Amino acid sequence: MAGDIVIATFLVLLELLSLFEMPGGVEAWVYWLVGAAMLGPLVIRRRDPLLSAYLILFAGFAQLLTHGVPGGGGTDARVRLADFALGIALYTLVTYVGRKQAALYALWLALGTAGWSVWRIGFPEAILPTLVIVVIFALCWVLGEFTGARKAYHVEVERRLALLETERDQQARLAVGEERARIARELHDVVAHAVSVIVVHADGAAYAVRTQPELAERAINTISATGREALTELRRLLGVLRSDGDESELVPQPSTQSLAELAERVRTIGVPVRLDLSGDLDDLPAGVGLGIYRIVQEALTNTIKHAGTGASAEVRVARIGDRVELDISDRGSGKALANVVGGNGLIGMRERANVFGGTLQAGPAPTGGWRVHAVLPVSTA
Repeated sequence: MAGDIVIATFLVLLELLSLFEMPGGVEAWVYWLVGAAMLGPLVIRRRDPLLSAYLILFAGFAQLLTHGVPGGGGTDARVRLADFALGIALYTLVTYVGRKQAALYALWLALGTAGWSVWRIGFPEAILPTLVIVVIFALCWVLGEFTGARKAYHVEVERRLALLETERDQQARLAVGEERARIARELHDVVAHAVSVIVVHADGAAYAVRTQPELAERAINTISATGREALTELRRLLGVLRSDGDESELVPQPSTQSLAELAERVRTIGVPVRLDLSGDLDDLPAGVGLGIYRIVQEALTNTIKHAGTGASAEVRVARIGDRVELDISDRGSGKALANVVGGNGLIGMRERANVFGGTLQAGPAPTGGWRVHAVLPVSTA
């Protein structure tokens, strides 16, 4: 209200300059009472625009009836500074209420202006003063439209900023959730594979420690190497959670070049693995190479856990044009359905393929065992 009080006070001070030029045929107290009734509501014009506007309008109609007598020497057709309150009220309605209410108010102003002009001045002398007043009110309307548009624009900008801040917070939470899910899949791949290898080798070492000490020693060495590798990868993944920097990315990640070592590690467990690599696999993007490695690792881990005794596996990775095809199949006596129930292995493999716009199919093979087939596009990656 402070700004509105300043406006009303400024108009009152200007109105005081006409103290010695009051129109004839009107008492001083009536003159000032009507002026106060027109300027006073300006104080609340933004708190209650409609009430303020119609109080000013009623005071304006009262002015038509009190200021001078039509015809004769008492007639006075001068415009008071308090009359500008009518234009301010119209501007306020356009800016803060809307065009519908402002148009109705403008209609009342037009009727009052026409009646004042004809009654006080007479026709056709009233045409020019009426046009001047209409132009003033039209300028008030245009100014209200401009200010209202700016106000609406700022409100929309603030709303959009609030939405963007909310969206940013949501995106941050989603990113955190996705990162945690990714780390969970990485941990699952690392721990599941390493523990499976360690358990199988530990059982074999316990069985052969007395009868075949050399075989038990090789099994223990494999357990040690697998454990150290798993610890290295666990440190790298947990380092992502502990640090905001990229230090963990300095550790080399597995790729297609590590598939031979992975296959050899599975062979030492007692599961024969045939590895067939074809095409140019050395210049694959790092993410695609890591995804291929993890898919093969998870598929072989499932073979170790579920294929049963006497199982064997065949891994084929081929780059054909702008895509890489993976085919991992095993033959064993275990239940193929066990690959689906429980755990995140199959979900993790499918998500890794989807990340690069690829596809992954897994299920029982027609000839027995389990088969995983994936296609990863290289160009989109």
